[in-house]
Amino acid sequence: MSNSQTSTGFAAVLDAAVADVPEPASPVLTAPLSNTFDYTRSLGPVLSRFADGLLAGTVVGGRTSDGRVFVPPPEFDPAGGAPITDFVEVGPVGTVSTWSWQPEPLPGQPLSEPFAWALITFDGADTALLHVVKAASAGELSTGLRVHPVWKAERTGRIDDIAHFAAGENPEPAQENSGAGQQTPGMIVTPIGLTIDHSATVEETWYLEGIKEGKLIGGRTSDGVYFPPRVSSPANGDPTTEKVELPDTGIITTFCIVNVPFLGQQIKPPYVAAYVLLDGSDIGFLHLILDVEADEVRMGMRVQAVWRDESEWDHTLRNISHFRPTGEPDAEYESYKKHL
Repeated sequence: MSNSQTSTGFAAVLDAAVADVPEPASPVLTAPLSNTFDYTRSLGPVLSRFADGLLAGTVVGGRTSDGRVFVPPPEFDPAGGAPITDFVEVGPVGTVSTWSWQPEPLPGQPLSEPFAWALITFDGADTALLHVVKAASAGELSTGLRVHPVWKAERTGRIDDIAHFAAGENPEPAQENSGAGQQTPGMIVTPIGLTIDHSATVEETWYLEGIKEGKLIGGRTSDGVYFPPRVSSPANGDPTTEKVELPDTGIITTFCIVNVPFLGQQIKPPYVAAYVLLDGSDIGFLHLILDVEADEVRMGMRVQAVWRDESEWDHTLRNISHFRPTGEPDAEYESYKKHL
């Protein structure tokens, strides 16, 4: 709803609530930002039956103690809490109970052309399943429409093994699965991702442009120098007033020894992750400590950045490979205790 669609008084309140944001005094950096990971789920004995059905080109529901059939099957009876052990094949034809037209599909959605999201109740089931119906236009959709699944040839045991639903009561049987199935039996992997256009703040731009040139740029506020710089002090809200170039030397304030391996790990444990307080700054930041045995790292240890080759530099703190000890005497605890 736009302001013009609201009452005059309410529109005035909305307009007054919008603060004027001045254009930045200097250009800011903007770049796509993508976060992705593979969500791996253990299916257990109940959902494995549903996944096995999809692999075979069938839909399996679970019957509860009151005789209702749920699709997908719940792991436990919602009425009595007992594990579900009675499985039944449903469909393949079903009925649309409600739907919503998607005129402009977004990246990552099931179809690249306009389609309908729909709740579909398979014959023999008592609950509806959310999926998509392929149709030429919204005019072909209606509540009560009879639909059937259109199966992919390569199936993995996920709900998108059904490519989409189509109108009609005469489905084509699923082809024999030409895919490899689940990578690990009883497990499914679902890629998760989000991409946005990220615009840096002016202070973040100082930092990113500095790191690209091999410089460490912090920002001064009324209560100290922050690295990376903030728009304002997190402690008192005062704005950052100037950029400060910092040396690539500092001390370790706190640290941990990483002993547990995990997916995507690039360094073999054990190794040290530590908060490094750069000389002249007032807050530490997290980085790696290498070129020293993990059990020799200590609070107050003097360290210096080890930069990657300049040809590898970009707008990222990965330009610094790690920090290593300088061999200088440790800092006195009193000199950094307020920065812990």
